[in-house]
Amino acid sequence: MDWGTLIATVSGGSIAITGTVLADHLRHRREGGRELAERRRAVSVDFIGAAETCHARLRQLAQESAEETGRTADELAAQARAALADSGLGEARERLFIDASATVAGAGQTMFQRLRALQAAVAAGAQPSSAAFHNAYHPYIGAVWAYRVAVRAETEGRSLTPETFGWSRWDGTDRCTLCPPPTPPLNP
Repeated sequence: MDWGTLIATVSGGSIAITGTVLADHLRHRREGGRELAERRRAVSVDFIGAAETCHARLRQLAQESAEETGRTADELAAQARAALADSGLGEARERLFIDASATVAGAGQTMFQRLRALQAAVAAGAQPSSAAFHNAYHPYIGAVWAYRVAVRAETEGRSLTPETFGWSRWDGTDRCTLCPPPTPPLNP
């Protein structure tokens, strides 16, 4: 028996099997990374879509409030709570917390808190032209854009700035005809 041939055959087979297992492992890892990225993108879009559904309903309630619908304060508060519950935002938020990165989940939580502040203002009877509405609305819009920027940076590695759209601020106060112009920061 030629030991050299046997050793060469066993060594070659071991190398081939190791190479196949390694290639298969790397392929699964690459596919897993793509699946995670796709899942993160989907939950990010679902979350902002649900938030927009809630935001649109809150704006509608605020506008109806301005048109004297005859509903009581309790009815308005219940409808504002229902806007959040019916939007699916709670479930989308939970999926975001599970699948999104910490940065995106944090931006999403800030956006959610700002939306809850807008919900509270609408529930209290704030009308679209009131200071109470704008004091909650503009921080929410700023948080929406911060969330979009975080998602875009994570999924595409590219960012946005307000200047991309010809704006100076994300929160819209620079374009709002009802709000006083923002005060510029003090230069020390």
